[in-house]
Amino acid sequence: MTFAFTPPFAPAIQIEGESLLFPVRRIWCVGRNYADHAREMGHDPEREPPFFFGKPSDAVAPGGGILAFPSQTQDLHHEVELAVALHGGGENLTPAQGLEAVFGYGLALDMTRRDLQAEAKAKSRPWDMAKGFDQSCPIGALRRANGQPARGAILLKVNGQVRQSGRLDDMIWSVGECLAALSRLVRLAPGDILLTGTPAGVGPVLPGDILEAESQAAPSLCVTYLAHQGLAKTRAHG
Repeated sequence: MTFAFTPPFAPAIQIEGESLLFPVRRIWCVGRNYADHAREMGHDPEREPPFFFGKPSDAVAPGGGILAFPSQTQDLHHEVELAVALHGGGENLTPAQGLEAVFGYGLALDMTRRDLQAEAKAKSRPWDMAKGFDQSCPIGALRRANGQPARGAILLKVNGQVRQSGRLDDMIWSVGECLAALSRLVRLAPGDILLTGTPAGVGPVLPGDILEAESQAAPSLCVTYLAHQGLAKTRAHG
């Protein structure tokens, strides 16, 4: 097969303690999967059916690190989440089959241009540019699941101060239930990633901020934001 140009490299994530990499096929996210976060966003946290949105696979920033502050936003928000990486898949899965498809767990940040999201919601437009911008999905190394569901705490520190803190068993819909629901909408496959929702405490991120995600279920993740050149000039003359 001959291509018109060299195909881009597939994004890939490190696996804890191994030289192998996990290739990313697609990224799916489940919204409002923690009751306290649903409340802080002004929604009823009762067990409504899960809903999903996507990020492009090349939105991944493997391992986090130093990232440019995104353009076109004055209100960038952090959302720490458990990332579920799949080595299996299928359609119409049961929750148990969904868990069997899990390769491992990582920590991720669903970075959100909240001002763009609010504008899109107000005008009944898609959220894509609020959620799917470049490097909007830092993901740390994956820890193999070995057939076990993820348990324990999850938290995010910004400049050393805890901003978000919750427990993975506080999810409204479990990992297996989320995967089962998603598999009724799309056929899941190896390389798919599911971000499973965020606990309360989402808030703004500024240039220079250091974000540290921690959990017993996965290796830690650290991100430092540099100022976008245009934003830095605007702030310097503001």
